[in-house]
Amino acid sequence: MEEERSNSKRCKEKQLVKHPSQSRPPHATTIVRSPTEAHRVKVAATAAISLDMPTHMQDHALYYTRSLVDSAPKHPPNHSHLARALKKEFDSLYGPAWHCVVGTSYGSFVTHSPGGFVYFSIDSLFVLLFKTEVQLVTELETLKML
Repeated sequence: MEEERSNSKRCKEKQLVKHPSQSRPPHATTIVRSPTEAHRVKVAATAAISLDMPTHMQDHALYYTRSLVDSAPKHPPNHSHLARALKKEFDSLYGPAWHCVVGTSYGSFVTHSPGGFVYFSIDSLFVLLFKTEVQLVTELETLKML
């Protein structure tokens, strides 16, 4: 019980609602951290709207998403495929329990682990990526609860 309280204290809640217009909100900041000029132009269209994540992870999320969007330039990106790919990428690199939502219009209210939240846009797509904590339940703990 006390462990649950400490976990909830360490988690932060974020409420996000996508603005109805497709343009960037006025409070958005543009993140440009790319080694080449070609990437700078493409990433300049990226707006970080809200974040609680180390810089190297933000960069990875932005560049990986940009590469997925650019991989099929003739077709509009499939939102479910983008979300699945980004989630799997972060699960494999930074441990389990990442969640991802991709779309052009949605609302959300999530609780995330510290350092595990980013919400950004690329072109007209909005991406919400966040991590939650996973606690394994052992058979002994299950019996104690009964």
